[in-house]
Amino acid sequence: MSDMDIQRPDRPTIMRLDGVGARARLPSLSGILHACVHAGASVGFVAPFPREESDTWWENSVLPAVERGERVLLIAETGNTVVATGQLQLAQAPNQRHRADVMKVLTHPSHRRRGHARTVMAELERIAFDKGKRTLTLDTRSGDAAEPLYRSLGYKVAGSIPGYARHPFEDQLEATTYMYKEISEATNVTLA
Repeated sequence: MSDMDIQRPDRPTIMRLDGVGARARLPSLSGILHACVHAGASVGFVAPFPREESDTWWENSVLPAVERGERVLLIAETGNTVVATGQLQLAQAPNQRHRADVMKVLTHPSHRRRGHARTVMAELERIAFDKGKRTLTLDTRSGDAAEPLYRSLGYKVAGSIPGYARHPFEDQLEATTYMYKEISEATNVTLA
């Protein structure tokens, strides 16, 4: 699928990227991940985290999955600047095709607290619903600033695993909280 624009008043443009669109925006996508990790985000990477490692992850992990249709990649863009991104892992085991995983919802640190992550989440949920998904799952560092956002969107805590992931800067392990949301037309997030 080619880039799909969704325009909302006073909000960034949300675009679903295909492989070509994602490749064209690799520097911006890599920059967001790099900046988020250096701002303390616990998203699978630890310091030191050189920009090249971010580039490699996008090129070798995300883009192939997008090109195979296994993953949805969204960006939020204001002007010509990518300010946020999020992913939806569609490919699941045969007994789990009714669900999808929300992944790597990232807002550039200089653009936080403006509703961009909420807007990205709303579109991820709409796409998931349209693709027949009825349960969404995600994980976040326990106590992280993202946890209240997900709760406000209707996600429920399934549980927490202590010592699940290493802190991005310190030599310590942190807990991760697993969350889920059952979606339907009635619960699908809309932003007016």
